[in-house]
Amino acid sequence: MPILTVRNPATGAAVAELPVDDAASTARKAQAARAAQPAWAATPLRERLAAIERFRAALVAQTDTLAATLTNEVGKPITQARNELNGLLPRIDFFAAHAADAIAEQTVFDDAGMRERIGHAPLGVVANISAWNYPYFVGCNVIVPALLTGNAVLYKPSEFAALTGLHIARLLHEAGVPGDVMVPLVGGGETGAALLAQRIDGLFFTGSHATGVRIAQALAARLVKLQLELGGKDPTYVRADADAKAAAESLADGAMYNTGQSCCSVERIYVHESLHDAFVERFVATVEGFKVGDPTAADTYIGAITRAPQLAVLDAQVADAVAKGARLLTGGRRLPGPGNWYAPTVFTQVDHTMELMREESFGPIIGIQKVRSDDEAVALMNDTRYGLTAGVYTRSEATARELLARVNAGSVYWNCCDRVSPRLPWSGVGDSGIGLTLSVDGIRTFTRPKAWHLRQP
Repeated sequence: MPILTVRNPATGAAVAELPVDDAASTARKAQAARAAQPAWAATPLRERLAAIERFRAALVAQTDTLAATLTNEVGKPITQARNELNGLLPRIDFFAAHAADAIAEQTVFDDAGMRERIGHAPLGVVANISAWNYPYFVGCNVIVPALLTGNAVLYKPSEFAALTGLHIARLLHEAGVPGDVMVPLVGGGETGAALLAQRIDGLFFTGSHATGVRIAQALAARLVKLQLELGGKDPTYVRADADAKAAAESLADGAMYNTGQSCCSVERIYVHESLHDAFVERFVATVEGFKVGDPTAADTYIGAITRAPQLAVLDAQVADAVAKGARLLTGGRRLPGPGNWYAPTVFTQVDHTMELMREESFGPIIGIQKVRSDDEAVALMNDTRYGLTAGVYTRSEATARELLARVNAGSVYWNCCDRVSPRLPWSGVGDSGIGLTLSVDGIRTFTRPKAWHLRQP
């Protein structure tokens, strides 16, 4: 049987070896999930909710162990690993609080003996191919509402967060979710391809645009419900009336948190020329104050790059920017030692001929471009094939709303960035994907509406 070796990206050391699910084991698990799903759907919602509440309690009780595993296999600084686990709790609370109302039958017409009602039936067997950068957030945005609405879940965590994925499955099993209803699959691309070949009723994927396109092509002929949460090249505009210091400190965090490895990390910054120099000075000072080092240390802010091949992507963007005239203010290089390390990197004098300003970086690197007007900023923000998030820093809410209404993005921010709320839908425009998670709509997305026509005899 093939083996997956899990490595610590901060040291390069092997952490664990896991058996990989091949085509045969994937098919067996999918068949078992198909057989088990009707009984789970028939389980009263209160019992499914109780299981999720026990899962939540276990996350709290085992936070230290779970955070340590996440840090060891992903390279996320330990404080940020704990933040992710703690941040998952309000999402679970939201799903639990709103599941009943979200899927309750609703009467929409009742007259002359004829009633019309809308019900919500579970999709059936849901496949979830998840991401490594926020495995608790991304995985549970699918897993928790899918289970609450009566689906079975075939869950393939990223091979770079497989141990965390197995923890999620273990805790759900211990909480009372049957093993054939919450089914983990371990492996990389071949396991994912085997999963796509199964009889599934929905595919929920988080990852790169290129992989999302391949998944869509593989499933197109079968008309499977498809939801793709893909990348971003997230812009922010710092307007002439903004507080330069506050904006710089906020956006430095938005660009560098989780070592910049987030689909909603700030990846492009446009600053009005009247504030540009003051903003850049404070931004660089903030970035240079972030501690880079041992991810297990509580005060570390910048951790390791999870995937070694991403180092080459960052090198290429740096070289391209320098060759085309950008000014490197800090960083711009790999850091020495074992593991995958990249210095926090800031460029100015950038433009849209540079890969840095067009293609997803997914690392601690940012370009800051000077602009002369609101209209120029909006045009540059929209000059992208992505549309995940965008923000504006200004003292005027009315101005921010007017500008952000013109920007093509699924989530927009006024005087904040890199923020996700369980109460709001998470979706994208263009190559940032299709479908949504979170919000009440993100619960219903795991169901199909059923129309009831009921005539009294």
